[in-house]
Amino acid sequence: MSKAQIAVAEDVTWDGHAKGSNGYRRILAALALAGVATFAQLYSTQAVLPLMAADLRISAAEAALSISLATVGLAVTVLPWSFVADRIGRVRAMAFGIGAATALGLLVPLAPTVPVLLGLRTLEGMALGGIPAIAIAYLNEEVTRIHTALAAGSYVAGTTLGGLAGRLVAGPAGELWGWRAATLAVSLLATVSAVMFLVLVPRQRRFKPTPAQGLRGAWRTLRGHAANPKLFSLYLQAFLLMGGFVAVYNYLGFRLHAEPFALPATLVSLIFLAYLSGTVTSRWAAGLTTRFGRRNVLLAGIMVMAAGLALTLPDNMTATLAGLVIFTGGFFAAHSVGSGWTGAIATEGRAQAASLYNLSYYLGSSVIGWAGGLAFQSFGWAALAMGVIALGITTAAVTALVHGRATVPR
Repeated sequence: MSKAQIAVAEDVTWDGHAKGSNGYRRILAALALAGVATFAQLYSTQAVLPLMAADLRISAAEAALSISLATVGLAVTVLPWSFVADRIGRVRAMAFGIGAATALGLLVPLAPTVPVLLGLRTLEGMALGGIPAIAIAYLNEEVTRIHTALAAGSYVAGTTLGGLAGRLVAGPAGELWGWRAATLAVSLLATVSAVMFLVLVPRQRRFKPTPAQGLRGAWRTLRGHAANPKLFSLYLQAFLLMGGFVAVYNYLGFRLHAEPFALPATLVSLIFLAYLSGTVTSRWAAGLTTRFGRRNVLLAGIMVMAAGLALTLPDNMTATLAGLVIFTGGFFAAHSVGSGWTGAIATEGRAQAASLYNLSYYLGSSVIGWAGGLAFQSFGWAALAMGVIALGITTAAVTALVHGRATVPR
């Protein structure tokens, strides 16, 4: 047999990269860098929304469209990207998406008008649709089955660092040189991360190209996933929790800029350090699923979210910051469990199952993340916070009902 034939034979019988192996570490490092390139760009304007609103003379909800339209663009393309990845491969699809998004991100600071800015942000989000769902499908194929939950949790932890890095870069840069310089700095960070991703990511060994299904076959696959109650409950969880999470971070900055806090933009950008709690809890929650089951850990994460957000209700800086850290940790714990669970439930069409999760996730970000501004502008922070707590309670009730008693994996 030739070397190529031997390699193919080995790949067929290969179980995947095990925890602790060089390939496992390279996958996690590469996907962490993909997370930086993706989520730093996707939320690059979030830390400077008040500066953008003042400079462009638009309202808080209008400024937040620079986030919502980017996430809408991502949401509407996650499914097409999943079918592309089935044909050309996970790694190649992610590389194309990151490259296109980075190029568009470098154009955002040059936007002469608000419509052009929003159009570029939409296209940037559409390019980024090729990353989140494909990354989870790639993990499920290339990592040993027993370690996929932990690997998914590690990937989510990497995305928190990506989102944090973008916001921490944008905040001080925006304070010194304006929001355009801030978005440029984030795009440069994403460019470096994208190059490093391409260098580190291991070749695919278990990927098998899927023939084009046509519209009827694609619809059959998607309908099957959506009709599965357990998957549907996870999609609902993604929509409601992510929407509430983005709404909190979109408008907390406006609250902290105003009286009685009156904080400058640089200090407000530091609230995103709360993402570090998510970096810890996303990995921690993934590990706890082996002891307590995914259902119980997911419900616990939602309850922690609600408790943390309740602490932000008084006009007290210490309570607000502590509550934000707790809220963020609870959200990423729930998200890491939910995102990894889709791949475990779906035995076929895993890329599409993960894409539906991400579609729900980013539609929630777009719709609720924007609509939360209407509640905030009309009724204040308490109305927004209580609304997000209600979304969490609804999610917990549906999860508990659909998934029944938790089963702990052996």
